[in-house]
Amino acid sequence: MTERLDVVAIGNAIVDVFGQVEDAFLTENGVDKGIMQLIDQDRAAALYINMPPAKELSGGSAANTAAGVAAIGGKAGFIGKVRDDQLGQIFAHDLRAQGVEYHGPFTAPDSARETSRSLILVTPDAERSMNTFLGASVDLVPEDIDEALLGRADWLYLEGYLFDTPEAKQAYARAIAATKAGGGRSSITVSDPFCVDRHRADFRRLIAEEMDLVFANEAEVLSLYETDDLDSALTQVGKDVAMAAITLSEKGAVVVRGDQRTSVSALPVDVVDTTGAGDLFAGGFLAGLAQGADDARCASMGCAAAGEVISHVGARPEANLKDVIAAL
Repeated sequence: MTERLDVVAIGNAIVDVFGQVEDAFLTENGVDKGIMQLIDQDRAAALYINMPPAKELSGGSAANTAAGVAAIGGKAGFIGKVRDDQLGQIFAHDLRAQGVEYHGPFTAPDSARETSRSLILVTPDAERSMNTFLGASVDLVPEDIDEALLGRADWLYLEGYLFDTPEAKQAYARAIAATKAGGGRSSITVSDPFCVDRHRADFRRLIAEEMDLVFANEAEVLSLYETDDLDSALTQVGKDVAMAAITLSEKGAVVVRGDQRTSVSALPVDVVDTTGAGDLFAGGFLAGLAQGADDARCASMGCAAAGEVISHVGARPEANLKDVIAAL
């Protein structure tokens, strides 16, 4: 295939397992509320046994973003590693069925690394606590990067969660180079305040030297610049990168270009599960860029996509996002 793609996303390929729980369940099982924690295979098995009846859906932050782009009518691809097992096949089928071009990579069937899964515990206040066993995802190496696919991308979208291994960092560098060689631009989401804490210096360098666009929420951008003042953080990110899209929860979002800021409001919605809100915001925003929309329209599309996904359990859209966007 030689058709141009609006976005190619790279990240962890994860099957999400959702369970509705009370706050007491988190306490009893030693789960920190509202963040993503990395867990090992034994912890994943033990926590799964204690969970109430669950709902399994294909997920992964960057994969959700790619699915969002496709749902709005954009052309998207994804690179993320799974094992050639049952969960891996489910992940691949779900993503392709949503219109995303996906070729793997796959580990061997006898690999010790199983397909990644995230046990997502949703409390009555709609807050989600993610317990993620990365499995095969962490085996992504530079050789797994599909340079031909990236050469067709107008935008590369990188997931901060996958930044924990030296091999993944090298894979990202290869992906950035391949995208640039094909005439595309690069973006990254920093993913989580704890992820920022682990990689602040690398993120700052990458954003300033290699990125054209950065996505973050309020807590993440404050952590990135080690400040409690949002205005200061926005000023600094405006100096580091050509464009930044910062989500502000119920306050909407702000797009920063140098010293110029464009703010939009969030749409009213009954919040059921916040999983995937930032992922779908990025999907809506990138789809807007692909359509040639201005900053306000891109941010509004992002807020609309995020609003849809937090209205139900699961990190992939259920309503027709084209209709949701058309109603703006």
